[in-house]
Amino acid sequence: MKSERELLNLFLEKRNGLIEQLDNGEINKEIFLENNYALIDRLSMKPFLKIDSVEKGIYNYQYYNILAKYHNNLANKYKEKDKRRYKREINKTSNYYCEKDKIILEILELVEYKNIDCYFIEMHSNRLNNNLFEIILNNYEKTILHSMNTDILNKLKRNGVFKNVIQKSKIDLYVNSGI
Repeated sequence: MKSERELLNLFLEKRNGLIEQLDNGEINKEIFLENNYALIDRLSMKPFLKIDSVEKGIYNYQYYNILAKYHNNLANKYKEKDKRRYKREINKTSNYYCEKDKIILEILELVEYKNIDCYFIEMHSNRLNNNLFEIILNNYEKTILHSMNTDILNKLKRNGVFKNVIQKSKIDLYVNSGI
């Protein structure tokens, strides 16, 4: 049986591999999300209760982000067919995004708001434009976080690290793919 550290390292290795495949056009966003969901399922790791390393934070971020996207996709399938099921899946989506935002705050505290870049990103969606921002952890490979949470935004501004500009996302094709 693998230790927690070994599982975490395996997750980070596989996650980076999936990002490489996405970047190289070997897989699309939908397959990327499905493979991330399968990875989390296969590892059978629950989110960490105590985030004492950025790596654990990245795992929890990915865990909640993938589950939010998974349930959002399910909600969209039920939108016209089953309003009750749609509402249930949307509630799960919202809850997972809230958990993801809590993790972002923990990660930012761990890195002490240092060596990060953050700004609003250009979006094709009117709802997301001027609301979704990107946080890049420069000391951690392939670590780009996204949020619309105003508490996070305000903390980034108070710590003097948020650039009040709109830029193209480092992963523009991914965030603007419409999935």
